[in-house]
Amino acid sequence: MSRIANAPVEIPAGVEVSLSGAEISIKGAKGSLSRSVHPDVEVSQIGTTIKATARSNGKKTIALAGTTRALINNMVTGVTQGFEKKLSLVGVGYRAKAQGSKLDLTLGFSHPVQYEVPEGIKIETPSQTEIVISGVDKQIVGQVAADIRAYRPPEPYKGKGVRYTDEHVARKEAKKK
Repeated sequence: MSRIANAPVEIPAGVEVSLSGAEISIKGAKGSLSRSVHPDVEVSQIGTTIKATARSNGKKTIALAGTTRALINNMVTGVTQGFEKKLSLVGVGYRAKAQGSKLDLTLGFSHPVQYEVPEGIKIETPSQTEIVISGVDKQIVGQVAADIRAYRPPEPYKGKGVRYTDEHVARKEAKKK
């Protein structure tokens, strides 16, 4: 049994929830999000809580109910507080600069890399080697961070590359003669 699905999602003050068929929409101070719900999961609003329950007792259906509850909780958190990922650039000459809806990256290639920022995502560069990605949708924020990191993932010998700020890179010793 999914224990996650049993816990209801609390709706804070100032958040609007609308359920229409298999669609759930949540509006808050930071923005609005909507998502379609799987037909095997029933979502109901009881006062200031939202509950996701499985329509049958199948193993996959119960797991889907827990996943749906977690996704709804992330939506509520996103429209109230928002999500943020921080990246840092490690390497000589590695720089980042946010310009409107583009992120200019200099990562040691023979050409500069330009990343087109998707709608609903805000990218800031407090310094040349720091990137802060923020938005209301946790999935999109994480995907943007992963896309930027994929241009130059940290390598294990010198540690150069784009890494998450809290990421630990396991270093290797160089080959001996």
